[in-house]
Order: sequence, then C-alpha cells, then structure tokens
Amino acid sequence: MAKGECDANLEIMKKMDKHHQDHPTYGVLQMQDYLLAQGLRVNPKRVRRLMRKAQIIAQYPKRNLSKLGLSDYIYPYLLRNLDVDHPNQVWEIDITYIPMDRGFMYLTAIIDVYSRFIVGWGLHNSLHGENVIEVLDGAIDEHGVPGIINSDQGSQFTSPAWVNRLNELGISISMDGRGRATDNIYIERFWRTLKQDYVYPFPAENGTTLWKGIRWFVNHYNKEKTHQGVGRRTPVSVFRLSA
Repeated sequence: MAKGECDANLEIMKKMDKHHQDHPTYGVLQMQDYLLAQGLRVNPKRVRRLMRKAQIIAQYPKRNLSKLGLSDYIYPYLLRNLDVDHPNQVWEIDITYIPMDRGFMYLTAIIDVYSRFIVGWGLHNSLHGENVIEVLDGAIDEHGVPGIINSDQGSQFTSPAWVNRLNELGISISMDGRGRATDNIYIERFWRTLKQDYVYPFPAENGTTLWKGIRWFVNHYNKEKTHQGVGRRTPVSVFRLSA
C-alpha cells in the first residue's frame, strides 16, 4: 500500500479522482474551485502535487515535446485511421490510481484493442518503471507478442528500459499526443468502468482485498460483461475466436 499522505490528503485525492471521471479537462485551478465548493480550502501547489500523485492529468492537447527535441524516447501516434481487425494487433497500456479505505495503490493494465480483452494487469505501491515491464512480460507470456503497443507519454513509457524492451521484442511503439486521452480511449474506458462499477462502490480495506477484487472484476469484464463495441459479445469470446 502506498504511504506518506495524511488522511486529509487521501480524502482529497479520492474526491479529485472521482470528479476527474466526469470532468477530465479540469486542471489545477478548476479542481481547486471544485474542492472549495466541497468545503475544502486547498492551495494550488497542494492540488497540483496531489493530482500528480493520483495520476490525474487534465486532458487537453499540450506542446509536442518530441518536436521540441526534449525527449529521445517519444514516438508518434500510430493508431489514427488504422484498421484494427484482429487480436494482438494493437494493445494499449496505462497506469491509474486506485484509492482504498486507507491509502492507495497503482494499477497497470493492458487491453487488446480489437476484442477489448484485458490481457494483463498488475497492482503496485509505486510508479517504478520496472512495474510496467513486468506486466507486459506477463501478458506476452500468456498471449503472445502484439504488433503495436500504445501508451501515453508518462515517464514509465518514455524511459530507455521500456523503449529498449519493446524494440527487443520487435513491437512497434505508439504514443498519445500530450494530454489527449482519446488517443488511448479503450484503456481509459476500462478505467472508468472499473472505478464506477467496483472501486468506488466497494472500497477495499487493504492491498490484499484490492488485489482479489480487481482479479474478480477483470474476470467479470473479460468473460461475463458484454460490450457494444464488439457486437454485444464478451471480450474473451472475440479474443479467443479470432486469435
């Protein structure tokens, strides 16, 4: 379980994350105004720090750092107008903050774009870059190597370790434009469903309970919940039938 925040800050993070699901473009000042309306006086510096810790990023186009030459590990977005017509053609990976009764953890998940099947996930108490590589390797061991992996431009995905691992595997690297969550829309939709249907209605008591709950939810999402985007079928039926 991630530590280091007082109860008041943990409550602020929960409120901001829940509000972010419905208002993804809200930045620091708008989030500060929301908290004030809830009776919480929080200065902008504190709001900004807690938003970063909770992985809350306002979704609007930002400056293109690759064009400015500020990163050697930022790659172009490859999915625009791409015809995704089979499993393991494109995977999307992301990290999200998961609140608990006391404390929080970070969830990494990978979704197969064609089938909406969650091919891998992992729960961690930090944002260390090796965590995403661990989840990737587990997904590949179970389901094979994808053609493309899309991510945001977070530090875990613009690191030499991540980029080198994908290059070793022969996977094409795709990255969202800065602040454009719609570029990684399928994993973003999964986060929204997970939080609305499980995380917030049933807050976990501790990390063990959370891990078991997410395992149950991913199994439900993959094997029991039907999705309009795949013809009102379950992700596992589309993934297995076409794989």
